[in-house]
Amino acid sequence: MPYVNIKVTREGGPDGLGPSADQKAQLIAGVSQLLQDVLDKDPATTFVVIDEVALADWGIGGLPVEEYRKIAG
Repeated sequence: MPYVNIKVTREGGPDGLGPSADQKAQLIAGVSQLLQDVLDKDPATTFVVIDEVALADWGIGGLPVEEYRKIAG
């Protein structure tokens, strides 16, 4: 019974507020299919959870994402 947790920043998507319901459905289907193809796991017992994280709560390279992006260009 696989459990997959996907974390994404709450940005982008059609409304600018994060992935759309359709994009989330595609992620869930794609991850479930991948686990079936690679590990022969039954999609009926595969759990996929998508967490949206506020951009201010995400960091990379020791910096908040927005600051990191300014430096990385």
